Amino acid sequence: MKVKPFVASVDDYFDNGMAEYPLSARLFYYLVLTVLLVFTKLAWPWKIECRELLGEGKPAEGETGKVIICNHTSMLEIIAIVVDGWTRHRRVRPLFKSEFAKNKIIDWFFARVGGIPLHRGAADLKAVKRAANALKRGEDILIFPEGTRVKSDDQPVKMHGGCALIASRAGADIVPMAIIGARDIKKKGKLPRFFLRVWMRVAEPVTEASVPAGYTRKQRVQWMEDESIARMIGMRDWLKREHCGRN
Repeated sequence: MKVKPFVASVDDYFDNGMAEYPLSARLFYYLVLTVLLVFTKLAWPWKIECRELLGEGKPAEGETGKVIICNHTSMLEIIAIVVDGWTRHRRVRPLFKSEFAKNKIIDWFFARVGGIPLHRGAADLKAVKRAANALKRGEDILIFPEGTRVKSDDQPVKMHGGCALIASRAGADIVPMAIIGARDIKKKGKLPRFFLRVWMRVAEPVTEASVPAGYTRKQRVQWMEDESIARMIGMRDWLKREHCGRN
């Protein structure tokens, strides 16, 4: 179903594929991502290593998108992952906290750049269904299991499940990745720092085929969840060792 320009609600954008967005919304998307690509590359030079694991080009007919998970330290990783996907001819739809949707301007913006609202702390079946349908259409989904930006190593972090449930409903792979260096950009009480290098790297995907034999469906989903988060954390720690002193 085509999303009608001018009269469409934010739910129309959340429920439908980005290819069905009106021309005005697609042009807005291209403009925003072009500006963000140029600005962030100049302000905080970033590069995603092993990006071929994220997929190249629009998925073939019947092929699902990928569930991308990453540690969360700033807004930069959201921009970088979505923009990088666009340069690879992939549409990446981030799941964002539904609290942001209370602001009509932010809600309007996220709707037009492919975001999908998620109620944290509850089984948000609507978000799960929207995300699974997006994957089936060949769109990628971006999830931050930490649920919030982690600004220091001693900050308590509770991992939020759900990436494997969404992936299993669509038969999609989970692609863990990590970022290091973005946390140094903005220190509490200080102005942002520019021209800091940021590193991102993709880990080996977690697939249905990689699950040990003999597991029940519930066990398979839990194994994929645990393994995906372990690979994300492992990649984050590897990056920290490679770039000692950066956060």
